[in-house]
Amino acid sequence: MTFFMPDLYVSWSEYHYKIEQLAVQVYQSGWEFNQIVCLARGGLRVGDIISRIYQKPLAILATSSYSGAGKQERGSLTFSHHLTMITENLGSHILLIDDLVDSGITLQQTLPWLKENSDFPIEEIRTAVIWYKACSVIKPDYYVDYLPDNPWIHQPFEHYEHTNPADLAAKLNQLC
Repeated sequence: MTFFMPDLYVSWSEYHYKIEQLAVQVYQSGWEFNQIVCLARGGLRVGDIISRIYQKPLAILATSSYSGAGKQERGSLTFSHHLTMITENLGSHILLIDDLVDSGITLQQTLPWLKENSDFPIEEIRTAVIWYKACSVIKPDYYVDYLPDNPWIHQPFEHYEHTNPADLAAKLNQLC
């Protein structure tokens, strides 16, 4: 039986603090990596900030598994055809970053995808997320918060999913 706890609401300051905690956790482990791959969309901000902290190249892999009203319905996992990166090749020691691991299917299926779609040998991939839910089929190597229940996490940028350009223009015009 799965129990659900109340939704978890995260402010911008909490969000950034958790990313910093994640960066420190990786540092304190002593593990050396030469590439960051983040999963878009949720892992973009986390990957970008950690890439800046570590001064390591960032590659982006777009994935999608949520749809429906409020993007809260899990569907089949879709991968982009290519990694977006500015380096000539993918590193051999990869830190794979996402914002959270819910079912774990995305992380679980991304690991073989990276190995199969890289022209260069990958020696090791470790995973890092902010939130690790107990219902996940995979345990990330690094995580900040373990959630024994399965709350819906409301991240600080979520309100943009319910904003359109016309409403935003009207709001900003009222402020002027």
